[in-house]
Amino acid sequence: MAKFRFQLEAVLEQRRGVERTKQLAVAQLETLRMDIEEIIRGHQRQLVREQSDLREHLASGRASDEHRGVDLRTVRMQANASLHLVAKAQQAVIQLAGVHHRLDAARLDLIDATTRRRAVEVLKERRFEAWKDEQNRREAAALDEMAIIGASRQENLT
Repeated sequence: MAKFRFQLEAVLEQRRGVERTKQLAVAQLETLRMDIEEIIRGHQRQLVREQSDLREHLASGRASDEHRGVDLRTVRMQANASLHLVAKAQQAVIQLAGVHHRLDAARLDLIDATTRRRAVEVLKERRFEAWKDEQNRREAAALDEMAIIGASRQENLT
């Protein structure tokens, strides 16, 4: 029996390769997005700790010694550390916005690649069905011919 051979198989394989490449690009950007989000969460946690430490320092400075007061140098250092963390968090947010933009573009590219691959797959399915129908038609015609030949031999014998 004949075997189905899709003439555009190389095109289909090329489109599958392009789609895999686009999937990898999306996955890498997703990983980068998650990493940046974790960095932002880390900065937020650190900022909360810094603010808590500052509150504790201010509270302990007032309670321990009314005459001595609060160590302004320590307060200034903690405030500067908090400002530095805020700046780092803002930079990470800006990076995240850029990654989101690139991720959206990469997803659109992936959708396009998937659509192009699927179009060739649909064509392959249609051509396979047409080939199968043609094989069935040929087989039926061959069976009919064999039946006619058999019947004519039977008539010639009688």
